[in-house]
Amino acid sequence: MNSLLLSTLGLVTVLGVTAAVPPLTPVTLAREVILAQNSPRPLAKELQGKPVVVDIYASWCPGCKNIAPTLSRLEQQYAGKANFIKLDVSDRKTTEAAEEKARKLGLSEFLKANKSQTSMVAIIDPATGEIIKQFRNNPNLKDYTMVIDGAISSMKK
Repeated sequence: MNSLLLSTLGLVTVLGVTAAVPPLTPVTLAREVILAQNSPRPLAKELQGKPVVVDIYASWCPGCKNIAPTLSRLEQQYAGKANFIKLDVSDRKTTEAAEEKARKLGLSEFLKANKSQTSMVAIIDPATGEIIKQFRNNPNLKDYTMVIDGAISSMKK
C-alpha cells in the first residue's frame, strides 16, 4: 500500500512538473532562435540598400541540398537587387571562415544564434539587422520571392 501511494505521489509530482513546461514546437523553437539574436544592429556598409538573404549551409545537410536549386534561381533572379550570403558550417574549418565572414558583415550574432540551424534561410533588413522572414528547408521559390519583393519595395520608399 505504501509503495503504491509513493509511486502515485511520484507520478503526480513528475506529471505536475512536466505539465508546467511548455512543449518545444517548431514555432517556439523559431521564436527562441530569433530572440537569441540579442539586439539587431545595422549590417555592413556594402550590404545596405538591398535585402540580405543568408543561407546557413552544410555539405552534409540533406535540407541544404534540397533548397540549393531554389537559392541558385533566386540569386540569378535577384542579381544586383539582393545580397546573397552563404555561411558554410560543414566542418570546423568552414565554420571558422563563416564566423569571420559574418563578423565582417555584421552577422556575428545571427550566426552564433543560428549555426546549428542548417537549411535555414533568413531574409534580413540590412538597415536594422532585423529578420524579415525565416525559412527552414523550404524549396518553394514563390515563398522567397514574395518576401524579397516586399523587402525591395519597402527599401525604395
